[in-house]
Amino acid sequence: MSFIYPHRTPGLLKKIIPSAVWQIPNNKKEIYLTFDDGPHPEITPWVLDLLDKYNQKATFFCVGHNVQKYPQVYSMIIQRGHAVANHTFNHLNGWKISTSEYLENITQCKELVNSELFRPPYGKINKSQIALLKSEYKIVMWSLLSGDFSPNLDPKVAKRKLMDYTRAGDIVVFHDSIKAEKNLQSILPEYLEFLSIQNYSCVCLG
Repeated sequence: MSFIYPHRTPGLLKKIIPSAVWQIPNNKKEIYLTFDDGPHPEITPWVLDLLDKYNQKATFFCVGHNVQKYPQVYSMIIQRGHAVANHTFNHLNGWKISTSEYLENITQCKELVNSELFRPPYGKINKSQIALLKSEYKIVMWSLLSGDFSPNLDPKVAKRKLMDYTRAGDIVVFHDSIKAEKNLQSILPEYLEFLSIQNYSCVCLG
């Protein structure tokens, strides 16, 4: 199934959750790199060093439990000038849990991650959860999914597709996680080099 990643988010899906932020069109050749599921004590610092090398900024959607385990790595993200955001405390699938439990888990993460940005793990969230969250959070989805988490991903194909698909205003998803580590380390350096050559700036979501 490697052919399905990377991919741009279908317009129909955006219409299902119209209140979410899917991309931020602009004429400045700016994109929004995002990293989900960290922080991780080895992978996140590697990502931060690479971003520093190319003088690019990103937004890290952090799992509260990982912030609790690795507070120094979390602090490093902020100290390096990147943005942090809420990704629930336990990386919960909103389709498989009650709304009250889901909101409680997000609040638990907010005690550690002070941000008005929220991304639902797996992109799975229901209408009642959206209705209750949208007054307090900016729900951020994506327009370009790298697929780095997929064990079936072909990194060579992924790199080519990412470069072909990238447009100004894209919100691009990577993962600073064990599951994605091998693909991330193969794809991200060449993707950042491409962005630099093409004069794209990576900026934080706000």
